[in-house]
Amino acid sequence: MAIKSPATQEKESKGTGTFGSIMKRILRQRELGIAIPSILIAVIIGIINPVFFQIDNIINMLRNSAFVFIIGVTMTYVFIGGGMDLSVGSTLALGGVLTGLALLANIPIWVSIILGIAACGAVGFLNGIFVSRFKIPSFIVTLGMMYIARGVVQVLTRGNPVYPLPENFNFIGQGFVAGIPVVVIVAVVLGIIGHINLSSTVFGRSMFAVGGNTETARVSGINVLRISLLTYVLNGLTSGITGVLTAARLGSALSNAGSGMELQIIAAVIIGGTSMFGGSGSILGTAIGALLMSIIANGMVFLKISIYFQSVVIGLIIILAVGLDQYNRKRQGTV
Repeated sequence: MAIKSPATQEKESKGTGTFGSIMKRILRQRELGIAIPSILIAVIIGIINPVFFQIDNIINMLRNSAFVFIIGVTMTYVFIGGGMDLSVGSTLALGGVLTGLALLANIPIWVSIILGIAACGAVGFLNGIFVSRFKIPSFIVTLGMMYIARGVVQVLTRGNPVYPLPENFNFIGQGFVAGIPVVVIVAVVLGIIGHINLSSTVFGRSMFAVGGNTETARVSGINVLRISLLTYVLNGLTSGITGVLTAARLGSALSNAGSGMELQIIAAVIIGGTSMFGGSGSILGTAIGALLMSIIANGMVFLKISIYFQSVVIGLIIILAVGLDQYNRKRQGTV
């Protein structure tokens, strides 16, 4: 048996230690907790039914998850800041309907789009004012706004679809660029911007501080009111963008568009590892959460399982994700 010199042993132990520390650092990433199960689920479904991995189906899953992810980017901001927004589904419908009505009034396409998105930003502004200035719980404010926005949509449309919309407008929801759906491209661009903003700017660091401890953030000189207000405004704007894309995808603006979508978005954010209690989260995690929900819905079709079980599965995953978050917070002494 060869005897290794002390220098060799030290070098090997250092190498092993380095490898071990790298592996530990990788395993500490919260996103891996959802990424690995997502990959395993996709692989299992693909083995059972190889059609699952066909390019058309992959593009379909990416497109479906993109609609959830676009709002999920800024919903992550809201959650990190310690808030919640239940109004996004109704705001989405409002943005699509206002854009559609403007188009039918022969207003130029880009002006119509800006009008629809700006109106949704105004809804977010009202949410932010009531939450940050008047200290009304975000759950109550956005629940009320959910009904108000949906009511305005019903008044404007009387329940009728707004159509036909121009083909040039429909392209942004139905078209492809280099084989990639425009919707997916928009989602990726907004996701990258959202990640950079969250991880590399003063605004992003301030959001984490506000969500972690509002009073400490205020004493540190952070304008808590402005940070909270901006998160809701941004959430309103992405709701408007999604509303416009949804109308373009369908070729008409529907009064019931986005119904129940707020729960899908919140689920994607929570499943992706963002804490309901504020102070932690990531855009990558939300992207994985949105994709997992699309994989589950799509996979159930290929496995010939009733689509109604999707809600059961998503509900169980949400409970597990929140429970894991609570466990980690207790272990770290933040509860």
